[in-house]
Amino acid sequence: MRPATDERQWLTILALIGAMLLWASSFVALKYTFAQFDATFVIFARMAIASLFVLLFFRRAFREVTLTRRDWKYLIIMALFEPCLYFIFEAEALKNTTASQAGMITALLPIMVALGAWIWIREAIGWRVLLGGLLAFAGAAGLSMGASVSASAPHPVYGNVMEFFAMISATGYILTMKQLTQRFSALFVTVFQAFSGTLFFALLLMATGAKIPTSWPAAPTLALLYLGIAVTFGAYGLYNYGTSKMPASRSSLYINLIPVFAALLAWLLLDESLGWQELIAGAVILAGVFLAQSAPERSPDTSGEEL
Repeated sequence: MRPATDERQWLTILALIGAMLLWASSFVALKYTFAQFDATFVIFARMAIASLFVLLFFRRAFREVTLTRRDWKYLIIMALFEPCLYFIFEAEALKNTTASQAGMITALLPIMVALGAWIWIREAIGWRVLLGGLLAFAGAAGLSMGASVSASAPHPVYGNVMEFFAMISATGYILTMKQLTQRFSALFVTVFQAFSGTLFFALLLMATGAKIPTSWPAAPTLALLYLGIAVTFGAYGLYNYGTSKMPASRSSLYINLIPVFAALLAWLLLDESLGWQELIAGAVILAGVFLAQSAPERSPDTSGEEL
């Protein structure tokens, strides 16, 4: 009989891989819905749909939750980083670059998180984690070499810069969320994100006067439902759970799977090119993630645990 600890480890790994696949699909779904609806409305709609869905879990999420002033500070900081700032930058990125290139930029995130976790919460970093992260980043960089202007990427350099700013926001989110999941369940954190994001983008929708659709074509509407339920609630729930079970520097390495999944999905669904160079780069990314995951567990220095 397999030990319970091994089963929990595999459950954590599957949760993280599932979150990466869902997040990768969001690049394709967003690229498609942005062509049909106003970008600000799309982000608001996905958050609103997620909020309606999480009402099913509201009582369970807030059961026995007691919030202190310090908790509110971290919750607000987390929500400001993601979904608020992250989705603004990501929306701008996907209007200007391809889904596969935007996915490539996410390979910067694990290195940024590992450094941030080492600086702020004293998570130890082993050589395998560092080497695996660098190897995965090198592979992901190969996915965007030879980028050119096209109908789906009118300003690829600008779009990639916006995606980089999104990664800065995501770094802040992961580090604050790691602190919060030490006291609260992943479900509570996910529910808070959904409601706070809905409020923020509702205000932004009114402030910008973004166009609200008057017609609802079936395919884009289904894509919005998918973004709200499967991606906004499902992916964040899976990732919040996975990160609560392992060091942030290690769980963030799974983000290197996003460029691989995003490139494959963009090739299948958006007819974006995917040649031998992209396939080799994807194999390098997978090798980097495997190397980092094979590193032995190391206990963090909790003397500097607070952000």
